[in-house]
Amino acid sequence: MQNFADITPPITLSPLDGRYRSKIAGLTNYLSEPALNRARIDIEIRWLIYLTDRHILPHTPALGGAEKEYLHGITQSFGKEEMRELKELERETKHDVKAVEYFLKRRLDAAGEGPLAQMREIIHLFCTSEDINNLAYALSVKSAMLKIWLPAAQDLIARLRRLAQATADCPMPARTHGQNATPTTVGKEISVFIYRLCRQLRNLERAEYLGKFNGATGTFGAHAVSLPEVDWIGVSRDFVSSLGLTWNPLTTQIEPHDWMAEIFSSVAHFNRIAHNLATDFWMYISFGYFRQLPSAQGTTGSSTMPHKINPIRFENAEANLEISNALLDTLSVTLVTSRMQRDLTDSSTLRNIGIGLGYSLLALRNLTQGLEGVAVSREKTGRDLAQSWEVLAEPIQQVMRVAAIGGRDDLKNSYEKLKELTRGHSVTQKQIRDFIGKLNLPEKIAKRLENLTPETYTGLAGELTRFALGPNNTDAPETEAGGRGHGRSNPPTADMPAAGGKTEK
Repeated sequence: MQNFADITPPITLSPLDGRYRSKIAGLTNYLSEPALNRARIDIEIRWLIYLTDRHILPHTPALGGAEKEYLHGITQSFGKEEMRELKELERETKHDVKAVEYFLKRRLDAAGEGPLAQMREIIHLFCTSEDINNLAYALSVKSAMLKIWLPAAQDLIARLRRLAQATADCPMPARTHGQNATPTTVGKEISVFIYRLCRQLRNLERAEYLGKFNGATGTFGAHAVSLPEVDWIGVSRDFVSSLGLTWNPLTTQIEPHDWMAEIFSSVAHFNRIAHNLATDFWMYISFGYFRQLPSAQGTTGSSTMPHKINPIRFENAEANLEISNALLDTLSVTLVTSRMQRDLTDSSTLRNIGIGLGYSLLALRNLTQGLEGVAVSREKTGRDLAQSWEVLAEPIQQVMRVAAIGGRDDLKNSYEKLKELTRGHSVTQKQIRDFIGKLNLPEKIAKRLENLTPETYTGLAGELTRFALGPNNTDAPETEAGGRGHGRSNPPTADMPAAGGKTEK
């Protein structure tokens, strides 16, 4: 039997790098091992240029444009061959950052005569490995969040906004404790998720990415001994800030990763809300309130039942959000603790950032794709509402209570009277109307109750949806039924394109 471990190129163990790679490939540019090494190289080069540009070191020649271009070119050209070379150096040194140092010294040796030939000893000067690592991770996570994860989260919210906008006034049955409850609208229920997700997104958009640059135990010990006349605290602050990071002045050997824990906790909270969204939509599809649109190229829902279109995007999202949160929660807990001034638990843990964010990214994209492939079934929601006249017990009761407060003693104990009418058995429109007719209410109030139906009893749901979407989002797009999303007499369905792709569960 073939040993798969011997096959080259290596077979992937993680589904993120196999089955699902197309959906998360962008993260490899920032959170893979080669991406981390490229970021380390970049930090080392920027530090060398910073030291020479500001004449911090005595007797150091200035670097011209050509020399700086050569140095930056090392980062820009870092590719497959360079990855292999660096890996060989790491096998020799048994130290990943030391390998980066030797890699760069080779490049300076290869530059020939000139100022760069005198820069060999400046590489990694006044640095501990964590000065390089923490900045490389901070830049990598920042890029991954801003360029990959946040846009995917924004795409999900944008899809929800379009769907909520189109269905702001589309009535649907509500369920509390799984039982029929006061009707709502599709758009209002979607807007609840939009509001929740946006709160977490704002936290992430305002997040700080911290960095430190202060030596072996955070004291600038060797710096102050070697060049006591230099304002090393100012240098550190200026260099870290020049990278677009927030300077952390007080650390041990490592930057304590509190900012990472904050970001991962917010991503995990976003994930949990998205998980709730996935399970709710799965239920709405199960009830028939949303129907799934078959893709143009066809979708295999079952190997034996041809009629089925399985809600796989929502199920995939549900599972992968749970995996993501298991990893992100572990990262948040583990990274913020380090024994005394340094231990290596964070080093191993940090290498899983890409996996934790990768499963989240996969889930968000599947969830967005799932939402693009559903449309409201107006026929089903209307039929269920038409069989739910008991939900009108609530408004009738409240009208009776208001009247009783105003002096109508015969309308007291309204809850008990409506309970006797509606609890435990089905109620017809005629029974509700007959009950209202016997209340002897003022004509205007009686008429208001008599005109009420389960389909029109949605309160201010439409207004709440438009409030959540903002004043510039009140015009709904064309719906599947050809109408626009405002009139309750013809509630809209969503104008969703079909969800494409094969089963990926």
